[in-house]
Amino acid sequence: MINPEPRLLILGAHPDDAEFHAGGLAAAYRALNREVKLISVTDGAAGHHVRSPEELITLRKQEAANAGNVIGATYETWEFPDASLQPTLEVRHRIIREIREFQPDLVLTHRTSDYHPDHRAVGQCVQDASYLVTVPHVVPEVPALRKDPVVAYMPDLFTRPAPMQPQVVLDITQHVDTIVNMLACHRSQVFEWLAYEGGLLEAVPANEEDKIIWLKGWLLQHIRPRTKHFQTEMNAAFGTDAASSVELIEAFEVSEYAQQPDRRLLEQLFPGARFVS
Repeated sequence: MINPEPRLLILGAHPDDAEFHAGGLAAAYRALNREVKLISVTDGAAGHHVRSPEELITLRKQEAANAGNVIGATYETWEFPDASLQPTLEVRHRIIREIREFQPDLVLTHRTSDYHPDHRAVGQCVQDASYLVTVPHVVPEVPALRKDPVVAYMPDLFTRPAPMQPQVVLDITQHVDTIVNMLACHRSQVFEWLAYEGGLLEAVPANEEDKIIWLKGWLLQHIRPRTKHFQTEMNAAFGTDAASSVELIEAFEVSEYAQQPDRRLLEQLFPGARFVS
């Protein structure tokens, strides 16, 4: 291990991606007083039906910082344009610098089979950066690492061109309220833009307490399908009988392009998780 206590870096495409896909693991790390850093590679400027891009850049940066504060984590929003992200050398080099400077033991990101082009671009850049973080002549102004961190992909349900094949399953039931509180900080998204996209604007309560209850229901509706989708992996990880009582999970697939962890390292990097093999 690079660090006495494992450090987690989550590279998402947009503010709110990290906590929606991996908020449970982030909360588990912080409960152990481990360092967590969340990053939105884009500025989030495209995500609204009324607010201007200029307003959104400032607003979403603050919303993300507020979400990080819920668990005591740093949350950065980078300046790359939302909905226009490409897997360029500029993005790759920024990611290489970040990994070298933060020195995470585990990096989470999107798969390259994701539905959103920004998600795919981030996943591709992390994949392309994985080996190069150890090459001194690449981004030479930042000292190269001697060893890659472990890289893993956050859960998604997409099957084309290739379905996700997770080796790690984490029961996140105890962390759901924390995830909800993090997501609630992204007010311009969960109570406005995503509600608008889902045809749910009129259903969003006016009362703040009721908003949180509504958001929890929205979140559960979106993440409960993971258990059915990854039923085979859950049965292998928990055992068939125990798996039937697990309602809410995050699943992670280890990237082939970075450090290949053994079982002992996986147990360190994914506290409380179960493993498919």
